[in-house]
Formats: sequence, C-alpha cells, structure tokens
Amino acid sequence: QVQLVESGGGLVQAGGSLRLSCIASGGTFSNYGMGWFRQAPGKEREFVATISRSGAAYSADSVKGRFTISRENAKNTLYLQMNRVKPEDTAVYYCAAKSGAGSGVRRDNYAYWGQGTQVTVSS
Repeated sequence: QVQLVESGGGLVQAGGSLRLSCIASGGTFSNYGMGWFRQAPGKEREFVATISRSGAAYSADSVKGRFTISRENAKNTLYLQMNRVKPEDTAVYYCAAKSGAGSGVRRDNYAYWGQGTQVTVSS
C-alpha cells in the first residue's frame, strides 16, 4: 500500500512560479509510474503530466512548455515545477502512482492517490 502526500500549493500571481512535491511511502517508489492530475471546481479531474519508472515524461498540451514533472527516487519524491502560471491553472492538484504498464494519461490506471493540494492563481 502506497501513501502519497502532496505539498507546495498556495496562492500565486499570474506569471509566477510554484513547485509542488509529493512524498511517497509504503512501497518502492522507483517501481511506480507517477502522475499529476488536477481538478477545478465543477470540472472533472484531468491529466497534467506523467513520468515513467525510467524517467520518460509527458505533459498535457495545456501545460506543455510551462510545467515540468520530475522525480527523485532516492528521496521517494515527485515534483511538478509550475512556471508562467495562469488563472486557469487554479485547481486542486493530486499526485498518483501506478504499478502497471497502462497509459500514464488515463486516471483509471492509477491505484494510489494523494489528498491533493490547492493551487490558486490570481490575475
């Protein structure tokens, strides 16, 4: 059983930067593909970025070139560096872990989820 705890959310002005972290425990972190998802009020949870066990990363078009996903296996930690944020990036951000070979874009492939961290971007 993997436990995930996100941190680093908060209030930031449009155009600013924020770094989210997700610390994993209860499993071998390097064995899991990891992802970031977000959910804005009244909307479905959507894919943001994913990184495989080998470090291959992929991001949604809406954040490509602005957000960077990375992982540090020695620290059991996943990161999301958010640059040039926009008001439409406002959401609760969740990290997730998957053990299978399924697509990292599909939220159904993730078995473990954190509790989320709020990111609010002011205009």
